[in-house]
Amino acid sequence: MQLGVVGLGRMGRIVVDRVLAAGHDVVAYDLDPEATAAAVESGAMAADSIGDVCDRLDDEVGESADGDDAADAEGKRIWMMVPAGDAVDTTLSRLEPHLTDRDVVVDGGNSHFSDSVRRAESCPAAYLDCGTSGGPAGADLGFSLMVGGPEWAYEAMTPVFDAVATGPEGHDRMGPAGSGHYVKMVHNGVEYALMQAYGEGFELLHRGEYDLDLESVARTWNNGAVIRSWLLELCEEAFREEGTDLGDVADRVEGGSTGTWTVQEALEQEVPMPLVYQALAERFGSRDDRFARRLANRLRYGFGRHEVQRTE
Repeated sequence: MQLGVVGLGRMGRIVVDRVLAAGHDVVAYDLDPEATAAAVESGAMAADSIGDVCDRLDDEVGESADGDDAADAEGKRIWMMVPAGDAVDTTLSRLEPHLTDRDVVVDGGNSHFSDSVRRAESCPAAYLDCGTSGGPAGADLGFSLMVGGPEWAYEAMTPVFDAVATGPEGHDRMGPAGSGHYVKMVHNGVEYALMQAYGEGFELLHRGEYDLDLESVARTWNNGAVIRSWLLELCEEAFREEGTDLGDVADRVEGGSTGTWTVQEALEQEVPMPLVYQALAERFGSRDDRFARRLANRLRYGFGRHEVQRTE
């Protein structure tokens, strides 16, 4: 299969590398020529514009068609991995003149599900909203992919999803347009609450009656305890690398958009989500020094390699 990838940041490069490793061909483009050049070094074909991505995919599709009529070939397959918001709409506006109803476009970023519904309705191609979880660790392990959109388009992209995800069990079609990003939105709300719970537990251990080695606690909990998880492994990593008191990790937790969307949707649907709301409020209120928020700050680096905010 030939795949066009637009957006070659951390996550986009992982998509490129895993698709190439599975034996597929990639046409890669990024606004930063150095990012495109790095993808070429991994085996991708360079494009110098979004239009060029489509032209090169058209060439490949035409060559793979039976006989002389390229119209019988499958359409273009394009994966966007650009920041949510205006960047997605701008990328789409540049893609749309080159798209037909045989083509498939995947939005692998953290778009709001309502934006994905709007884009699916106006896009000439089949539009798949693909919630993507796993962070930079996905380079080796693969991602978890939550996909919304037409079933035929999902099935057409299955070889690529198998490559990018942890395997066939690491992706599924959630439902119609918007459902993939809806599920990812709720996933992120759950993530906020889990981070807050670990943070509060370790804060009590840190300030409690005993002088504890929190790296040791995290390691012990993560070997057979009910609350073992990857986030708990990242707690162990944080205490090992920063120290039990978290060193100069600041009490400031960035992010918040997907958690806000989750809480807004919960209010709309009249579903109580007090834990997610409180975790979101803690992020917005990260002004007074709290050990729990300092750990959440460091955990965001662990799973997403987001910058660690540090004290002056």
